[in-house]
Amino acid sequence: MTSDTTQDRIAEAFARVPREPFLPTAERQNASANAPLSIGHGQTNSQPSTVADMLRLLDPQPGDTVLDLGSGSGWTSMLLAVLVGPTGRVLGVERHPELVESSQAAVEAVTAEITDGTPIAEAAIHEAIPGTLGLPGQAPFDRMLVSAGAESLPDQLVDQLAVGGTMVIPVAGEMLRVVRDGREADELTITRHGLYRFVPLISE
Repeated sequence: MTSDTTQDRIAEAFARVPREPFLPTAERQNASANAPLSIGHGQTNSQPSTVADMLRLLDPQPGDTVLDLGSGSGWTSMLLAVLVGPTGRVLGVERHPELVESSQAAVEAVTAEITDGTPIAEAAIHEAIPGTLGLPGQAPFDRMLVSAGAESLPDQLVDQLAVGGTMVIPVAGEMLRVVRDGREADELTITRHGLYRFVPLISE
């Protein structure tokens, strides 16, 4: 599932995208800690090892269109922008307006500073649509990264996944890798990859 090339690409993305600009000033001194850090509004910037695990399972490819649901600080959206490259597209979704504003500002600032290596994709952070999960108007997505825990696999998100696409999502505390094999909603291959703790997935 994860090749050495994928591991190398993820390591390169982490090297190119600093965590500090995506954290509140008071937390920046802790940026190197392998721990979740508070970004306010009851949300966190996820533990780096968890982000790396999820990106390995997601295996985003150059040119992919990616949905980053629960984008929070914008850090994961920026990592994804490096991984999908200039022909790809990253759409973050966050339900807290203050985080939408601060994360988009951080994304733009870091994008302007990244001048080493291959150009990256544009990453745009959207405010969540009340009562809706994801961005159905922008679907289908080749990859979907969900950084909030669901009680069950949401059909609304499966519907937004392209045929052949992959979604990584914590469900009932367990990390799932969901591959859509066909057009029907039940044509899925689901594998399970250990226990993780996340804030709950909310659509209100």
